[in-house]
Amino acid sequence: MTLLRRLLPDRFILLLMATLVAATLFPARGQVLAAIGWTSNAAIFLLFFLHGARLSPQAVLDGAKRWRLHAAILGFGYVAMPAMMLGVSHALHGQFTPGLLLGLIFLGVLPTTVQSSIAYASMARGNIAASVIASAVSNVLGVVLAPLLLAVLASTAFGEFSLSSIGRVAMLLLLPFALGQILRRLVLPSIQRHAKIAGMMDKLTIVLAVYTAFAEAAAQGLWQRIGAGELGALMALVFALLLITFAAAWGLGAALGLNREDRVTLLFSGAQKSLATGAPMARILFPPAIAGAVILPLLIYHQLQLMLSAWIAPGMAGEPPSEH
Repeated sequence: MTLLRRLLPDRFILLLMATLVAATLFPARGQVLAAIGWTSNAAIFLLFFLHGARLSPQAVLDGAKRWRLHAAILGFGYVAMPAMMLGVSHALHGQFTPGLLLGLIFLGVLPTTVQSSIAYASMARGNIAASVIASAVSNVLGVVLAPLLLAVLASTAFGEFSLSSIGRVAMLLLLPFALGQILRRLVLPSIQRHAKIAGMMDKLTIVLAVYTAFAEAAAQGLWQRIGAGELGALMALVFALLLITFAAAWGLGAALGLNREDRVTLLFSGAQKSLATGAPMARILFPPAIAGAVILPLLIYHQLQLMLSAWIAPGMAGEPPSEH
């Protein structure tokens, strides 16, 4: 029953599904949509301020002590996965709506998850300390690397990508993140005292970003361009890519001679991708007409990665610990 509960969508995923349906059936327009957009931008600013305040600079520096593991995680997340998604988008050019293929590239350049990569590494008896550091390093770098990698790869795949959105990333992601780091000592105690409110802020920001993206896209004919057949094919494709990604991350750990605990950390920190970063970033980077389509692969991947991780982690915990 416990495993079944983990495999089923959690309440937040169900809320996101409901948000997508609401944005499709009841898309806000005009001044209402503009007000929601401004609210979403403010929430994104606050979210990345909180990210900056939570992440310890010392944790990032400590990552250098296990440089082989962290180099493997960063290389897998920011080189191997983007390259794979770029190759798939080229191979399937003309078979899917361009916004969905762009969404695959966007998925590939995102940082790892924060909570779930650590939680599943713990469940599978991996290197928890390294998982915490890997998550911190990946997300610090991701605020800068993800938009830059996307600009390069999307231009390669689609011929053009507006660099003007990089300025918006700097204003809505980098600036608040830097402020959070600067003011960390002052605000962290308050954030820790109100951890539940901070957690709700994370979820609210994602919901607002998803609603705004899909409301704008639906108003411009998203679901007229993407039918049920294409959506089903996308789900099958993303699931296949997820299996390949997890297998490749596990195999890379073996090829590098990492011990079992570090291979677990490489698996969950390298192969998972962050919806908490991706949804707000898509809201900033992409024009309304395609933002909804771009987020779709990430929404599917996010849910499937949680389900697959929940299925394999308990079995991995039963493996004997490494002796070296």
